[in-house]
Amino acid sequence: MPSFASEVKNELAHLTYEQPCDRRAELAALLRMGATVSFGRQHTFGLTFISKNAAVARKTLQLLKSQHAGLHTEITVSRSRQLNKLSSYQLRVAPSPMGTELLTQLGFLHEGSLNVESDWPILRKSCCQAAYLRGAFLGGGSVNRPEASYHLEMVTGNYAFSQLLYQLLHRMQFPVGVTERKDGYVVYLKEGDAIVDFLGMLEADKAVEAFEVARNVKEVRAQVNRIVNCETANLQKAVDAAGRQLADIRLLQAAGRYAGLPELLHETAAGRLEHPEASLSELAATLHLSKPGLNHRFRKLHALAEELRQERTQE
Repeated sequence: MPSFASEVKNELAHLTYEQPCDRRAELAALLRMGATVSFGRQHTFGLTFISKNAAVARKTLQLLKSQHAGLHTEITVSRSRQLNKLSSYQLRVAPSPMGTELLTQLGFLHEGSLNVESDWPILRKSCCQAAYLRGAFLGGGSVNRPEASYHLEMVTGNYAFSQLLYQLLHRMQFPVGVTERKDGYVVYLKEGDAIVDFLGMLEADKAVEAFEVARNVKEVRAQVNRIVNCETANLQKAVDAAGRQLADIRLLQAAGRYAGLPELLHETAAGRLEHPEASLSELAATLHLSKPGLNHRFRKLHALAEELRQERTQE
């Protein structure tokens, strides 16, 4: 069964965009996440992109071709020999003038030097910002199934890139966090509403629907559990109270004081002995009393029992 993150990525990978700026922004983030730049002769550049998701690899290839139609790419699939391990898809653009031109268009090169700091120049429009985050998620994102704990993250080995993602999400008023992990830097969201909004912004409509359905089921289950827990607690309180009342009455019986109880208290004690498991409300209804009235009688019985206990302690 594919992970929820894979399902989201497969949905996003099939989206298409009319605006060239959106395609460029998404491709830039994808390559920031999963590509390495290579150097060739005569100051030319190329790149190698690796992904374990076939749909993401195909999407990256499509974006590369849309950015530069004549670009020559090499595709290699590495089959894993380990059980349950995913295949690896590698796209390679050999160092060449076309590769150099591509990286310049994407902002990876500036005046012949590598730009590893910032992609802000291509993120002026809101549509480009959403596309950029879509590419970042496709390249290095994951999200828990909504039935589990709420957690979405994007992991990168590039510190500057992690800070850009954090700042971009922060500007969009997402409750975003960033932390360091042994495999890189993690930009994350932990609130259900924020994750839904993020996936909605990426246009992962099926994922949003699945997330909302699962969240509703989860909330209903939580509410049912709260009700059950409350009822269980109330039942336990009723059992404990009945147990204390029976203990008081049996103490009075053992001391020979039961028969001499005032008529109303005797009636109450007899009712409890006859219905030892009844709740206070049930016993009150049986004796045709109000619940406060019955509770008042049990307090009097308890006071008599406490007097008896103190007498025995003094002896």
